[in-house]
Amino acid sequence: MQRWSAQIEARIRGWAGVSRRDPLAMLGGRLVVPPERRRPPFWVYNAAGRQLYMSAYHLAPETMDAYLDEMKRRRVVYAFGYASALDTLAEHALRTGRDDLRLRVAISNAEPFYAHQRERIATAFRCETRDTYAPTEIAAAAFECHARRLHVAWDVGIMEVVDEAGAPVPPGTAGELVFTGLLNRDHLLIRYPQGDRGVLAPLEERCPCGSAMPILRSIEGRADDVLVTKDGRRVGRLDPVFKMAQRVKEAQIIQEALDRLLVKVVPAAGYDHTDEASIRHELRLRMGEIRVDIERVERIERTSMGKFRAVISRLGA
Repeated sequence: MQRWSAQIEARIRGWAGVSRRDPLAMLGGRLVVPPERRRPPFWVYNAAGRQLYMSAYHLAPETMDAYLDEMKRRRVVYAFGYASALDTLAEHALRTGRDDLRLRVAISNAEPFYAHQRERIATAFRCETRDTYAPTEIAAAAFECHARRLHVAWDVGIMEVVDEAGAPVPPGTAGELVFTGLLNRDHLLIRYPQGDRGVLAPLEERCPCGSAMPILRSIEGRADDVLVTKDGRRVGRLDPVFKMAQRVKEAQIIQEALDRLLVKVVPAAGYDHTDEASIRHELRLRMGEIRVDIERVERIERTSMGKFRAVISRLGA
């Protein structure tokens, strides 16, 4: 854990221009207070770590001003947490005209970090954004540099990409990520299939930041949450589907059958049939001629850990 803490300080905080001495707001999946509570506080303050730990469970239209007020009161310098939680706060700040909270950087973890979320967070809090990839097992990790590339920390663990038979795939090809941990010397994980899919760049590809560490080009999502087409293709990295549908707060794609998708959409102001037509068009470009049902909802449910799942597969359920 000491070696992992050193990684956090050097490559998450350090690369982002902050340190453990700077006040931090962390938005995570732990229940700080009972779920039914509707009045603040929805957080706890760790004075030794200068950490304001805020529960992602209680983010709602009527509570978000209290979150922003507390972050301002604690003079928070940077935020760390679920991309969906950071984005929810940012969207509220922009919609209500709040511009009184300025951060140095917002750092995402535990969820995919989409381009529209980055843009909204950067605009709302006038800050940089950084991504991280660090599974709970701490058998591998990747951290984003100032050139917006995720670098695999090869002193944390070895990361490989394999096909369904466990054989390595060529660089630039999507497959399942497997890890061999180097930090935990008591419980060894060797070629451990954590469940995520991703794409590694060729080893000779160099980053403008100067780091020689391998580049993780993309995280495709959980292996069991990738869409499957009628002809057997596996389709991940679906955030471009919503690029042209600008008036969407958040959305979730559910594959109910090989030829049927359900898309749950939380609409933003001005959302109309043209956004829905764009979503259907973009999904059919990737999936072929399938049925796409779109349902407008007020909120998309989180997992038991408070995470947002952008894609859910019900095939075989």
